[in-house]
Amino acid sequence: MSHSRHSHKKIGLCFVAFLLSLSIGINFTACGTAIYADDLMVGIDAGVVDGKQADDPFTVQELALALKLFQASSRENQEKNLLISPLSIQLALAMTANGASGATLQEMEALLGGTIPLTQLNAYLYSYVHSLTANPNATVKIANSIWFQDDAQRMTVNRAFLQTNADYYGASAYKAPFNERTAEDINNWVVQHTDGMISEIIDKIQPENVMCLINALVFDATWENVYHKENIYEGVFHSLSGKEQKATMMASEETKYLAGEKCVGFIKDYKGGAFSFAALLPEEGMDPDDLIQTLTPETLQAIFANVQNKGLSITLPKFSYDFSLSMNNILCDLGMPTAFSDLADFSGISSNADTLHIDEVLHKTFIAVNELGTKAGAVTSVMMSESAMETLRLSFDRPFIYFILDNATGLPIFIGTLTDIAS
Repeated sequence: MSHSRHSHKKIGLCFVAFLLSLSIGINFTACGTAIYADDLMVGIDAGVVDGKQADDPFTVQELALALKLFQASSRENQEKNLLISPLSIQLALAMTANGASGATLQEMEALLGGTIPLTQLNAYLYSYVHSLTANPNATVKIANSIWFQDDAQRMTVNRAFLQTNADYYGASAYKAPFNERTAEDINNWVVQHTDGMISEIIDKIQPENVMCLINALVFDATWENVYHKENIYEGVFHSLSGKEQKATMMASEETKYLAGEKCVGFIKDYKGGAFSFAALLPEEGMDPDDLIQTLTPETLQAIFANVQNKGLSITLPKFSYDFSLSMNNILCDLGMPTAFSDLADFSGISSNADTLHIDEVLHKTFIAVNELGTKAGAVTSVMMSESAMETLRLSFDRPFIYFILDNATGLPIFIGTLTDIAS
C-alpha cells in the first residue's frame, strides 16, 4: 500500500536525512566544488540549550524503536542484505516533527519517543549526539542542512522551526533555485559529509520540490585488535539460498561470548572500547529474519548484558555493500500514518504551506568491514509535498459562448457563440 498522494499535483518539499559527517555550513565539497546556494542562517545562530543525558527511559525507548524499525525493514526486505541506521532515521524524523502539530505530532512523538515528548527528545538527542562525536578513539561525525527553494510565494519557512533545528541539531540552511544546479550542490554536500561513501541522494529535482533537509553521519573505527595477514584466508560463505560463494575470511581469537534462546554470537571491540561490533548466528536451519522477528527489547538487552568470558575461535567474512529501502509502509504500520496523508499538519514548518505531508521516506546505507575496522554511513530522505487542488480539465471542442469584457466595469463589449469553426 502506498501512502504517497500520487492522485494530486504537489508542491514538493524534500527532507533528506543522511548519516555521515559533522562539519556544518561548509560551502565547498571535499573535491573543491563550490556550493552556490545562499546561506539562510544569517542571524540564526545555534542557541545555548539544556541537553538531557541518556537515562533508562531514553535508552529503553531507543532500543525499542531500533528493534521496531529493524524488524519491519526485515519483513519488507526478504532474501537480501539488510542494513539500517535507526539513529539516522530518528534524527531525520525528529527534525521533521519539529514542524508538526496536532495528530501528526502526536503520532510522530509516540513512535519516536514513546512517552517522551518531542521537547525532551530534542534535548536527549542533543546530548546523545554530542557524546558520540566527542569520542577520541573513533570517528562519529554528524551534520545537518536544510535547503529551501528561492520562491517566497511557495515556501516561507518559520524562523522558529529553523531556530529549533539550529539549537538542537546544528542545522544550517541554504536558499537555492531548486534546479539542476541545486541537485548538484546537494550531492556535492553529501559527498563531503559522507566521506565519499554516498555520492548521490538527488537524481533530479522535480518541479514540486521546495525543500530538502539533510542529516549526515559517519562511523569510522579501527579494531582494538586488528586482523593480521596470517589471520586472513580465502574461504567459502554459504548464502541464504544455499549457494557457496568465495569470500575472504578473517580469523581471530575472542573472549566475549553471546548466547540467546535461538542464537549464539560474539562481541569484538573497536579501539578504546567505546564502540563494539556484535554478531548473532541463528541456530542451524533458522533464517535470520525468523530470529529477528522473535527478538524483543528485553531479550536483546539480556543477550548483550550477559556477556560470557569464553575462549572463542571466530571466523568473520570481510564484506562491503550498500542498501536502500522505502520506509513509507513501515512507518505507517508503526503508527504514524497521518503524516503521509492529506490530514497531515506540518504548519509549524511554513506559514504558507498548510497542506504539507510526507510523500516518501527513503533510507540508504553503506558498510565496509575489513581487517582494520569498520566504516559505515546512512542516508534517510523524507520527501514532503504540498497537496494542491485537483486540476479540472475543460475542452472547448463543441459550441460555446464567449465574451470580450471591459474589466473596469465588468461589462461585455462583445458576446459571441462559436458553433462552427468553418463558417
